[in-house]
Amino acid sequence: MSWSTFRERWTLFAGALLTVVFGVGLLQASIMVSLGAEHPRIPAGSTPGETARIKDAYEGAGSLLGMTAMLACFLAVFIIGSTFAFTVAQRRADLALLRTLGASRPQVVTLLFGEALLLGLLGSAGGILFGIPLMWAQAYLLTSNGILPDSFAPHWDNGVLLGSVAAGVGMALTGSIAATLRAARVRPLEALRDIGGAARIMTPGRWIWGVGMLALSVAMVAMEGGADFLGAMLIAMGVSFSGAIGLSALSPLVVPLAGHLLRPFTRFGPLAELAQANLRDGKRRAAATAAPMIVLTALVVGLTAMLGTQAKAGGVDVKRKIVGEYVVTSNGVDARRIASVPGVAASSTAVTADISLTVTENNGTKRGYRKKVQAGIIAIDPAAYQATHTSRPVSGSLDALRGNAVVAGPGSAEDGVRRGSTAVADLGDRKVRLKVVARMPATLENNADAFFVPNWLLSEDMLAKAEAETTVKVASGTSPADVANRLRDLRIGKVQTVSAWADARVGEQMKQNNSVMMVLMGLSAVYAIVAIINAMVIAGTERRREFAVARLTGLSRRQVVRSALLEASGVTLIGVGLGLVVALAALGGFLFGPDGLEVLSVPWTLIVLIVLGAFGISTLTSTFTTRAATRPAPVTLAAARE
Repeated sequence: MSWSTFRERWTLFAGALLTVVFGVGLLQASIMVSLGAEHPRIPAGSTPGETARIKDAYEGAGSLLGMTAMLACFLAVFIIGSTFAFTVAQRRADLALLRTLGASRPQVVTLLFGEALLLGLLGSAGGILFGIPLMWAQAYLLTSNGILPDSFAPHWDNGVLLGSVAAGVGMALTGSIAATLRAARVRPLEALRDIGGAARIMTPGRWIWGVGMLALSVAMVAMEGGADFLGAMLIAMGVSFSGAIGLSALSPLVVPLAGHLLRPFTRFGPLAELAQANLRDGKRRAAATAAPMIVLTALVVGLTAMLGTQAKAGGVDVKRKIVGEYVVTSNGVDARRIASVPGVAASSTAVTADISLTVTENNGTKRGYRKKVQAGIIAIDPAAYQATHTSRPVSGSLDALRGNAVVAGPGSAEDGVRRGSTAVADLGDRKVRLKVVARMPATLENNADAFFVPNWLLSEDMLAKAEAETTVKVASGTSPADVANRLRDLRIGKVQTVSAWADARVGEQMKQNNSVMMVLMGLSAVYAIVAIINAMVIAGTERRREFAVARLTGLSRRQVVRSALLEASGVTLIGVGLGLVVALAALGGFLFGPDGLEVLSVPWTLIVLIVLGAFGISTLTSTFTTRAATRPAPVTLAAARE
């Protein structure tokens, strides 16, 4: 019977099937690409620094793809659940007839779960095939955005295919539970007449879930002010998720209420008034369309703003900790000439060392634990560094960076490296045993320096090949512009103000963040867009009789299309607007924090693109769907009753 229903009402199930296919394909692609990231391909002849960068890239990609897979699962269950619920709601009269003919509640539950099982199996089969191009598309996003080298390739594993089937069936069954149980509880006569429990959209489950998530969001926003910056970042990301889920659950209530705000637009004519009335009356339809818009907008804008804010905060933190006016980029040997330039009061050079460190931690909890570090190793002169930087160790002293010593930098603050740990520096032709003598505090900047080593450790040949950044402090009473010109006359490298140098680092970090968001949300955003189109198509297809009645009362076909378009535009405006409200709430802790607007990063360009894209998609989908639904003669549709 489930198969018979599936075949007869395929137009209703087509949208749900499409969401399962896309969800399974996206999850399978993420896993396949993640397996490929577990096996770094290191080109022959790579230096220790190059090897470290490649390994770090693969490790970061693996973590990113794990987040992508979890996000795909979340979106899949959410979208499949909302789509299946909308599909079941459209069939409430059919289910009521079955009940009146003698079908029991368990039989209705079995029927709907059987349909969900078929949906999962067919969707898994399609998702396995669709996952192949998605896998290569995701690999292309990783390589084209510079996250992984061009030599990267996904790893095919037949075992994942079994997992795809299990995931497809599991997502379909999980997404259908709420709608199935609710359909079985509704009394048949109420469903036939669309009254009582059948007409009630805001169920107790929706109330509990929606209010609970919004309450959690409010609590987390209140906690943001008392948390440190990194803690506030995590809280803000949580607000983006919980707020989006809460508003989506309450969308049958919130969207029609927000529709009252569009009342001023009814002055533009009867079509606008009809559209606004339909928006408030068609609660299921409006909620099913607005929910994925809320989630998409809140997550994309919220996460992008969070990453951008972290990058800006890192830049502000760097500026505050530097005592100087300029930063000169050169090699390690040429950097020595900077101190002798007239007008330079102090200078400190940080040389990127192309060496590796093997750190052995002996702190009781991780006794004998070893970690190999090949990136973020910086050679400095401790006295010069302290003259141009305000940051000081939380344990030990930089003055102890003499002889065979090493300092755990801010990039190692979270790794638990303590004073007294030992490290072996591999310099290529020899190895030197070092001791950790101090530990620097953590910073807000990503990719912070992992370890500081004494500059004597590097040979002249290493210094000549290494990149160096020299912070320059101008002597009191000397014109900074004159000193900058003298530094440029040396022709050893690029001369920038500290502000411009820090801003360039922020810009590079934001570029990396955009690449991360492209991989993390790119295909997931497409998935959400498919769900939006799907909801609008299902709603438009089921409104053929409504459109026919409107035409028989005097509206032309063009007026019906325009009225439906205005209604879709109103839903789009509300959905995107509520998503932006969630994103704004997530940023509230930073807006009213001690740094305020200085570190706040609002992705205005992205917001404009989302708004234009949402209205473009809703306009095209609504127009095509309504025109297709109004193609038959209105008399034939108005007289037909299913």
